[in-house]
Amino acid sequence: MMSINQSDQILLKSYLSGDEAAFEILIRKHKDKVFAFILSKIKNYNLAHDLFQDTFIKVVNSLKRGKYNEEGKFVPWVMRIAHNLVIDHFRRQKKTRSIAPTDDFNIFDVISNEEKNVEEEMIDDQITSDLRKLIEELPEDQKEVLKMRYYKDLSFKEISEITDVSINTALGRMRYAIINLRKLVEKHNVQLQIN
Repeated sequence: MMSINQSDQILLKSYLSGDEAAFEILIRKHKDKVFAFILSKIKNYNLAHDLFQDTFIKVVNSLKRGKYNEEGKFVPWVMRIAHNLVIDHFRRQKKTRSIAPTDDFNIFDVISNEEKNVEEEMIDDQITSDLRKLIEELPEDQKEVLKMRYYKDLSFKEISEITDVSINTALGRMRYAIINLRKLVEKHNVQLQIN
């Protein structure tokens, strides 16, 4: 007979072998933590309850498709699913900003420094994370200039001295970095949100 005192791995193994009761124990064991996390972000009991149910529906579907293989990390995996569903919820609530095909568009304008509520901070964290991943796909010289300009706040004169190229070359690399970043955003279908 399965009990709440058994490890998540044993309960999962039992569930995957056909014991539905083992999964009910897993939910009972972790529901307070998962629900509290969702409620802390959503601030609406009924909506948090819906997202809590959606989380475990997604967990069941992922388990049945064999998508779980993180031995001993069941709770962080469930929390990540909950976190992603919360972000998806807020993204649906926000209007998507389309990327204008003009040279004066600055992809970093979507991340403002105004005071933000929890959901805006979560969305901005996701946008920042998505952008950092896309930046890593840029050619090395473009990535270098972009990082120096936006993360180290260096002037183009300073960048040209550090990289030993002319200011025009540094500006050109920056321009191509933004153009290529825009293409990567479209290619990967990354959603950029505004407040």
